[in-house]
Amino acid sequence: MDLHDYKDVAQNYDRYLEVMYENHDAHEGFQDFYLELAKEYGQGGVVDIACGTGAVLLYLAERGINIDGTDISDEMCKVASAKAQEMNLNLNIFPSDMTNFSSGKKYSLAIIARSGFMHLLSQDLQIAALKNIREQLADGGILTLNTFDPAPFIQAQQMSCSDSDYSFRLEYINSDGNREKIYNAISYDPVSQIMHGNWKFEEFDNDGNVIAERIRPLKMRQTYRSEMYLLAKLCGFEVIGLYGDYHKKKADIQMEHSLIWILKII
Repeated sequence: MDLHDYKDVAQNYDRYLEVMYENHDAHEGFQDFYLELAKEYGQGGVVDIACGTGAVLLYLAERGINIDGTDISDEMCKVASAKAQEMNLNLNIFPSDMTNFSSGKKYSLAIIARSGFMHLLSQDLQIAALKNIREQLADGGILTLNTFDPAPFIQAQQMSCSDSDYSFRLEYINSDGNREKIYNAISYDPVSQIMHGNWKFEEFDNDGNVIAERIRPLKMRQTYRSEMYLLAKLCGFEVIGLYGDYHKKKADIQMEHSLIWILKII
């Protein structure tokens, strides 16, 4: 299982992300970026793949975009569906794997926001996902996804760490109203290009005593730019845009914390 498959993580996901990005938000402006993209390319329908708890899905739906949502985590889909109901939005949100999902209709735009694509842990899975998504898109359809430029100095640090070398990440108030601390430990395998590790959650009572501890695994694969260009071409796409942030800063040769790819069916 992955971090996002657990009910406790899904229920608290929005809460700890708010704290995680309060001082530095690497995804600043992402909702409006996708709204603009949907207005330009989404007239034939949009699908939010790896939709999580609905940050993009609900934002776009609330603004009149015809959009479906899917995520491999059933728990994330449940949270997104509950939020949609509270907003009086009647949406098609369904659990599925991006390598083989099908809703029975074609879309003109597919979105994989944030790190969704990076949870595919091999080139075979990446190829399967890209080819399947291509099948779910209408002729000339657009796919946008995110990666980041792997940083050698960070990789070197992670290669010297284990899955239990925890560092404090943040503190927040969980869905039960209790204070909770999050620690994570990340290691890196340069052969598979996989970051693997664990997140540790410590929950406290009002007296500051630890009343629960949970360990949740997380794995993500790093993909280099040159590799992504080849994957896109192999799977029937061309790269028509590459940005270094959600304000459409052109990605140049320097390393970028976030890369937003715009792919079009050839």
